[in-house]
Amino acid sequence: MNKSKQDKIAGNKYNFSGKNVYIGLDVHKKSYQLTACCEGMIIKRCRIPASPESLVKFIREKFVGAKIFSAYEAGFCGFHLHRYLVKSGIDNIVVNPASIEVRARDRVKTDKRDASKIAVQLEAGRLKCVNIPSIQQESRREISRLRETLARKKREVGCQISSLIDRHQELGWEKHSRISRKFIDDLLTLHLPDEIKCVVKTFANLWISLSDQIKKVEEKLKEQAKEDAFQHEIIQSTPGIGLLGARIIANEIGDMSQFTNVKNLYSFTGLTPSEHSSGNTKRQGHITRQGRSILRKILVQSSWVAIRCDENLRLKYESIARRSSAKKAIVAIARILIGKIRACLLAKEKYLVMKPAI
Repeated sequence: MNKSKQDKIAGNKYNFSGKNVYIGLDVHKKSYQLTACCEGMIIKRCRIPASPESLVKFIREKFVGAKIFSAYEAGFCGFHLHRYLVKSGIDNIVVNPASIEVRARDRVKTDKRDASKIAVQLEAGRLKCVNIPSIQQESRREISRLRETLARKKREVGCQISSLIDRHQELGWEKHSRISRKFIDDLLTLHLPDEIKCVVKTFANLWISLSDQIKKVEEKLKEQAKEDAFQHEIIQSTPGIGLLGARIIANEIGDMSQFTNVKNLYSFTGLTPSEHSSGNTKRQGHITRQGRSILRKILVQSSWVAIRCDENLRLKYESIARRSSAKKAIVAIARILIGKIRACLLAKEKYLVMKPAI
């Protein structure tokens, strides 16, 4: 039997026994775009229904005997697909979209191109897996994310109420600095035209409902804090970090021991400056902004409090602000702050505030 016939097996064109096949996936709600590479060549491109079961079945039928490596971008589908592929014996990684290399002036973006980039760079070993949270951690952080979603919607309703007041000043509204429960209650007692009153009542009920839901979510966060008391107390001992901030940091980051060094943690939070250096010239730009924006928001807000409480951080802030700007300085303090939190958690000690000398 000649070699070509030996390579043929039932239902497949080639025998991939002993070979490595690298698969790039562009994941969508209704379909997966797949590109497969082997020995530096693209051997398969196709689109299949968005089903982990169908994907595994397709891979097993088409690449019999091969060692399969796959990757897809982190996104809306979370980590269910990753867990299913790993459970099925496929070596899968989830990659940060920002880490996928794109050619200069490459303005064409299609599903096929995205899947091919992932497959080629995966085979070349240029892709790294993001942190994969446990199912428990993924479930717990949904609560802190829900609180942020509800708070954002509440702010939007508050802005709509303020806009309504500004548009109808002829009705003699009282001046207001912020939307509060007392202000909402007073608003409902005013004698207004029926149409305006209907709008006010609808917005007021929405605002009150969202406030009540936020309180319920915060009670759940307090329960989480009790269950995770030791870690929570260490994080909350940091200047400027309260209950909500501590839960967001704990739920989003998880176990600090996963980061082999503090630079990996900076990268995870998106607080690492981008850099373009050449020769003796070193230029640093904006932070990468990888990861969750709410995490950076909490750290920056806490940093403004921390520089007033911790003398070392204040001196560092003033030194950086003199060389650049207050905005860049506070971001640098936020980066230092998360590094200090990591050190405290690994050492199992509370944050030690360096008070200014009297």
